[in-house]
Amino acid sequence: MAKLKTGRHTSALKAQRQAEKRNSANKGLIKKVRVATKTVKASATSKAKTLKDDLKKANSCIDKAAKKKVIHWKTAARKKSRLAKAANKAAK
Repeated sequence: MAKLKTGRHTSALKAQRQAEKRNSANKGLIKKVRVATKTVKASATSKAKTLKDDLKKANSCIDKAAKKKVIHWKTAARKKSRLAKAANKAAK
């Protein structure tokens, strides 16, 4: 690889590119979690019939984010617990 005139190392540039890729992927996962939780909350308030399916999808999104260490596993557990609590309250 050709030497850069700016004095920056090629490894630093590669690390920067990797960080940007990871950042965009992580933002996508966080967005999915946020949208899924909003859907469950909306279903719970309107007592929709799709509440069970929405809760299942939200739990799946949260687990995927926790598995890839985008969110902490305890944060994921707390979110899932609160969503389940809200869903059970709405079901009664």
